[in-house]
Amino acid sequence: MTDPPNAIRSFFLPGAAGPLEALLNRGADHAAYAALVCHPHPLYGGTFHTKVVYHAMKALNSFGWPVLRFNFRGAGRSRGEHDHGRGELDDIRTALNWLDCEFHRPLILAGFSFGAATGLTAACPDLRVKAAIALGLPLTPIDDRRYDYSFLRTCAKPKLFVSGGADQFASSTELQELVDGLPPPKKLVLIEGADHFFEGRLREVRETIENWTRETFTP
Repeated sequence: MTDPPNAIRSFFLPGAAGPLEALLNRGADHAAYAALVCHPHPLYGGTFHTKVVYHAMKALNSFGWPVLRFNFRGAGRSRGEHDHGRGELDDIRTALNWLDCEFHRPLILAGFSFGAATGLTAACPDLRVKAAIALGLPLTPIDDRRYDYSFLRTCAKPKLFVSGGADQFASSTELQELVDGLPPPKKLVLIEGADHFFEGRLREVRETIENWTRETFTP
């Protein structure tokens, strides 16, 4: 029997460092795209249950797209240890490969904070990924990692950046300068007064993703 469009499947992906805990919101059989949402820093409590990740999933799933979330190595019930963004790239590629094999659809990648920084790194060179959404993209490191976004200067895929105007890890000015230097198509949405976690403003984040997705992918 076919799963209903709103079915949620819990399972494990075969990651390089061990099984990766995953959740799939199924979507419609006729879905034009499939999506992946990456969570924030696992050493600071980030998992696929993080509120921003959940709302990003709901926004993309509202178009009938299947949406996959997973826990990076060492987070939740995923095996392995945190690898400061290096091994996590392999985790993302594992998730993208699974989506591609499962649905044979073009892919959309979204990520929040650490998940945005690492997700963009994986998404831009991957021809299967047609667009990327970066929520709360960090510019100031919160660990020993230094963020280098020079690779974005050659990323001509549609790109949405959503950040709080009071984000503790990315000033509006610096983020605007970064986006200004990138090739189109691109869009930066600053939610005035919102912090890094969009506390009290999650509905606006979700609506921003839905509006951009509709504008970008509706014929």
